[in-house]
Amino acid sequence: MSDPLVQRMRPYERTIFGEMSALATRLGAINLGQGFPDTGGPREVRDAAQWAIMRGHGDQYPPAHGLPALREAIAEHQARFYGLHVEDAGVVVATGASEALAAAVLALVEPGQDVLVLDPYFDLYAAVIALAGANRIAVPLTADALRPDVAALRAAVTPRTRMLLLNSPHNPTGIVFTRAELEEIAAFAIEHDLLVLADEAYEHLWFEPHIPIATLPGMFERTVTVGSGGKTFSFTGWKVGWATGPADLIAAVRVVRQHLSYVSGGPFQEAMALGLRLPDAYFDQFRTDLAAKRDRLCAGLSGLGLRVIPPEGTYFATTDVRPLGFANGEQFCRRAPEEAGVVAIPLSALSDHPEVSDPFVRWAFCKQPAVLDEAVGRLRAWLS
Repeated sequence: MSDPLVQRMRPYERTIFGEMSALATRLGAINLGQGFPDTGGPREVRDAAQWAIMRGHGDQYPPAHGLPALREAIAEHQARFYGLHVEDAGVVVATGASEALAAAVLALVEPGQDVLVLDPYFDLYAAVIALAGANRIAVPLTADALRPDVAALRAAVTPRTRMLLLNSPHNPTGIVFTRAELEEIAAFAIEHDLLVLADEAYEHLWFEPHIPIATLPGMFERTVTVGSGGKTFSFTGWKVGWATGPADLIAAVRVVRQHLSYVSGGPFQEAMALGLRLPDAYFDQFRTDLAAKRDRLCAGLSGLGLRVIPPEGTYFATTDVRPLGFANGEQFCRRAPEEAGVVAIPLSALSDHPEVSDPFVRWAFCKQPAVLDEAVGRLRAWLS
């Protein structure tokens, strides 16, 4: 029998993250490719999940759109941090930010319409756009600096363009869009009457201030904003995410999302409601600890001769490998696991524009300091 997988999904049979993580396991390499923390999240949030499980909370299906306590906490969070008023009908809980993103694209984009994504992009975007039967239009970030290019966005618009999928803090590059950049993008979206899907999974992982695009004039009513409890509290395995926005857009997302996983993670939803109400000190310390790891890894990589683009957010650092004599990031990342025992991700695997992405490699620094030091030491021994 020929390959039974539908044609539109064949390019997505494997992901670079799964491939490189499996390689790290097979070789015993240090995995700085996939972005998962190797430390636990806040104890009080973990305890809340255990408490809920032991008392049978969530043994059965939670409400389809999320536990009321979590929906309320999400709305409070949007008001507390961003001054956004979100009604209950404007909140939906999902099985991770990934499901929220997929549901939004499937709910709001018709087959044959175009979705603009900034390139390089998180690989999930390409897959869910294909699932929707829509067209991915990848608009490259500026070469070398990797900043959003509004002129390139304008050049990519067609009568078929329906949505801009925006990601800041940006995975994989680690940049955070400035207010001026976001204002340009907002003006562009309003001018062309585009919906905006704002992937803000890393909203609390920033070193330069994060500004949700929904807070800009004229943007809330056209924006679905996605958040991630897994990223915010370092519980990526719990898979609790959400989407917020105007009630009409979220109503559409709710329709699709309930037919994906229906519901999930009742006890974890209860715990996330507590997490979102943690005091500011938690969020401040989270960034402080992450910044120290960022600085540690970036100093080490720079000391090896790599050109580091300073991370402004997320837990990813981007480096240009050409100063070390490598032709491109793909060559570097294929050799490093075998020869150095370290795994990273080439940005070319997350890009339709090799002229921009080829030189770059992404590193995850959400690891213990000793792990980061060991990785740099292995790379130094290999490169010397």
